[in-house]
Amino acid sequence: MRSLIVAAALAAAGPAAADTLQEVTTHGIVLNVEGTNIDVTYTPDGKFTAAGVHSTGTWRIDGDKLCTTSNVRPEEACAVYPPGNKSGDSFEVSGPRGSGTVTINYTRSSVSAL
Repeated sequence: MRSLIVAAALAAAGPAAADTLQEVTTHGIVLNVEGTNIDVTYTPDGKFTAAGVHSTGTWRIDGDKLCTTSNVRPEEACAVYPPGNKSGDSFEVSGPRGSGTVTINYTRSSVSAL
């Protein structure tokens, strides 16, 4: 059921945003904030882990935004992801919690096909 909801959200986002968000949530990312790399893994049930297991939480897609809550910051925050990115691409993302460089992982597949 969750996969259907995510698929519907991706479809509503439009093809350009959907491809970046699909790549992010399928392959995971490395988020670089002020020179520190943070590995983030997403699962199909709408959960994520970051920095090993130091940060855990939930994710959802809202149009062209990836929205998260975590054990570190329980209030939801959403960041707009630029369209047209694929595995290996890097790009800047800014949100209410700050900004950083996102690199989409090449090989890891954290989320099964929708």
